[in-house]
Amino acid sequence: MKNQKIGEYSKGLITDVPLDDTHKSYEYYRNTLPNFKDQAVYVYSFKENRMVYAAGWEDVLGYKDDEITMMTIVSITTPRFLKFSSELNDKAMMFLNKIDEDLEEYSFTLELEKFHKKGHVVPLFSRVAVHKACNGQIEEIIGISHVIKTLKLGDIMQYAAYGPNVKDFEAALNKELFQHYAISRKEKEALSLAAKGYAFKEIADELNVSQSAIEKRIIPMYKRFNVKSLPHLVSFAYENNIL
Repeated sequence: MKNQKIGEYSKGLITDVPLDDTHKSYEYYRNTLPNFKDQAVYVYSFKENRMVYAAGWEDVLGYKDDEITMMTIVSITTPRFLKFSSELNDKAMMFLNKIDEDLEEYSFTLELEKFHKKGHVVPLFSRVAVHKACNGQIEEIIGISHVIKTLKLGDIMQYAAYGPNVKDFEAALNKELFQHYAISRKEKEALSLAAKGYAFKEIADELNVSQSAIEKRIIPMYKRFNVKSLPHLVSFAYENNIL
C-alpha cells in the first residue's frame, strides 16, 4: 500500500460495466432479493467483471438501476469520506484474498455520504459482504445501502467488521487507518460503557475480555482525537455524534 495510491487495489478489481437485465443472474436476484424503501442493493460479479444486479438506486441516489456501476458507486463518495472508504475497501479485499475458507461469512459496515445524481449529499449506512465464493475465490459481493435521514454524520468515520476470524479482519482494517478520524465498532462499544461511568475493569467484565484489551481500545483514541482524558474523550464523542 505504501507505493500504491489509496483505492487503486480495489478499483483494479472492478469495472464500469452496468447490469444486463436480460441475463439469468439478474432475473434470479430480482426474484429472490427483497426490496425495501430507502434501500439500494447491488450484486457485483468478479467472475463476469460486471454488475449483475442492482435495485433501488434511482430512489436512493437518482441513478437508474441499469446505469449504476461499481466505479460509479465508488466515485460518488463525498470527499471527506472518499479516502477512508477507499482505504477500507483496499484493506478488506487484501485480507479476503488471503482467506480460503468461510469467505461468505465476512462483511463490513460503514457510515458514509454519497452524492446524489442531482448533486446533493445523501447519508448512508452501507454493508458490503461476500455473497458467493468457490474454491477459496470470491465470485460475488453484495452491497446494501440504507438512507438514514436521521443519521448525523460528524467527521469521525464509523465502521465494523464481521466474520469467523474477525479479530484478524479488524486488525487488517485498522492498520494505518488511524491517519483518518475513525472509530471501530469495538472501540465505540467500549467507549459507550465508559460514558456510562464504567471503569476499565468493569467494561472488560461486561464485554468478556481482558482489561488490557479495553485499554488498547480506548487509550489510543486519546492521541487520535487529540484529547487529554477520558471525560474529554467522552465529551468529544458526543460532540461528534459517535455516542
